[in-house]
Amino acid sequence: MRNKTKVGIGLIGYKFMGKAHSHAYRDLPFFFETGVVPELRAIAGRDEDGLKKAAEKMGWQSYETDWRQLLERDDIDIIDICTPNISHAEIAIAAAEAGKHLICEKPLAMSVKEAESMLQAVKKAGVVHMICHNYRFAPAVQWAKQLIDQGRIGKINHIRAAYLQDWLVDPHSPYAWRLNKQLSGSGTHGDLAAHIIDLARFLVGEFQSVVGMMETFTKMRCSSDGMMKEVDVDDASVFLARFRNGAIGTFEATRVAGGNRNANRFEINGDKGSIRWDFENMNQLQLYLTDDPLGMQGFRTINCTESCHPYAAGYWPSGHIIGYEHTFINLAKELMDGISKGYSPSPNFEDGVNNQIVLESVEKSVQNGSWVNVS
Repeated sequence: MRNKTKVGIGLIGYKFMGKAHSHAYRDLPFFFETGVVPELRAIAGRDEDGLKKAAEKMGWQSYETDWRQLLERDDIDIIDICTPNISHAEIAIAAAEAGKHLICEKPLAMSVKEAESMLQAVKKAGVVHMICHNYRFAPAVQWAKQLIDQGRIGKINHIRAAYLQDWLVDPHSPYAWRLNKQLSGSGTHGDLAAHIIDLARFLVGEFQSVVGMMETFTKMRCSSDGMMKEVDVDDASVFLARFRNGAIGTFEATRVAGGNRNANRFEINGDKGSIRWDFENMNQLQLYLTDDPLGMQGFRTINCTESCHPYAAGYWPSGHIIGYEHTFINLAKELMDGISKGYSPSPNFEDGVNNQIVLESVEKSVQNGSWVNVS
């Protein structure tokens, strides 16, 4: 590690996602050999007391109360955006113009127009860029991708995907920035459906057309100052999809499904078999193959901790499971490899734009009450 080139990270936002990203950068060199090594140079935010405590706790060398200061520092090579969605475009475009590599939390932007401007900025600057769809990087999901690409389940006919949470099921749950359209762009749709859309694009292919519906069940919530505020984003998003390769899909995202803390799931059916995955059992992939003999057919459970499974060899012996935080470590590995070799690993800002197009197409279908082509 001493002889390797270090790249300085500047992280903007330091709470839930900032903590996950910080942990990934710290632990990456312990598990994986990469051409360059991340160094936690500075975090940025508005609350100086909170920043100072976060920097000390998470191992950052310094902090800035204005994110623009990170762009002026020669020791910062990568800007990591973990802020509310409303600020993604401004920060990313300014960082690209300053010659900084970029990683951004999802959804990429507030709109397709913003996302496209971000993509144009990073292309013009020639910097490396990624979007943080971390669920792609569970070894079981990567193994599913390999099995699909090998044709093990044949031609894909169906995908059904759901991302279910319950943190807003209580109508007395407090108001938060994710419930404000001006700050978030959308509700559950952009927060959770963005992830299952990315998984579908990764595993099945590009979307052709969509039709959906959305609902807000609790219209008003109490804020931290005791004031009642309107919730102007969706609590739940449901849509149907057709894919360019002929497959069809059903998608559901909600933050009011009681008993589901973080149930990110999909099932993909082909003419030779099926694959199932559930993040709450993230190390396990279920596989069904139609050519198994009668009497032996059924879903088998694959524990994706063998050295042949993607990323698994970097961690523990077979059967020793990994967790949520390791999906970020695996993503960070890809980011470091991209910076070392001069390319933007997928998912990158181009994937972010395509994801945003699907999100926006569903929203248009809800407004129009009809199918919308994803162009």
